[in-house]
Amino acid sequence: MPRQTILLVDDHEVVRLGLKALLQRYPQFEVVGEAATAREAVDLVATLRPDVVIMDIRLPGTSGIDACAEITARFPQTRVLMLTSYAEDEMLFAAIRAGAAGYILKQIGSDDLVRALEAVARGEALLDPAVTQRVFQEVRRAVRDEEAAAFAALSQQEKYVLLLVSEGKTNREIAQILFLGEGTVRNYVSSILSKLGVSNRAEAAAYAVEHNLREYVSLPH
Repeated sequence: MPRQTILLVDDHEVVRLGLKALLQRYPQFEVVGEAATAREAVDLVATLRPDVVIMDIRLPGTSGIDACAEITARFPQTRVLMLTSYAEDEMLFAAIRAGAAGYILKQIGSDDLVRALEAVARGEALLDPAVTQRVFQEVRRAVRDEEAAAFAALSQQEKYVLLLVSEGKTNREIAQILFLGEGTVRNYVSSILSKLGVSNRAEAAAYAVEHNLREYVSLPH
């Protein structure tokens, strides 16, 4: 099995030396180069084409995140593993957007680092357990925002009507529940169909269920 080639990128020489000494204990890894800046890292990736770059986020001048974005765009076969002392949300999500294959903290144990490198080499994405929960929270928040935005064009009254449509209520039943005239309800339904870009009540009901309208709207008492 060919060895996994690795480029180390950190502006602290002692960190690079420590990582190199650690990885030399494992025959499946070969450290093929070292860099102290983002520019050096990109240039070395172009020359050496390593399998994995272990990249510090905070580098002098251009950040490791910017270097990661350039490397993953220009050399998609090279995976970038961000190794950092910082568990800051902004950096975490910036690294993910930049195409990092993994994000781990420098406090990681040697065995866990080896497993992380092996996982990245297999094409897996990897997050340090210390930051995984934050990612899930951000994903859930993004989903909630997307769902809420799905109904942004509707007035509050239209949301009430749509909720009742999704429950299978007729116009007459909706009118009774909301103390409206049937003609008013029909107008609301027509407006809802137009705003949501759907053709009929069944499609509107399916849209409401798909985007979890019930999570955002409760009928007035």
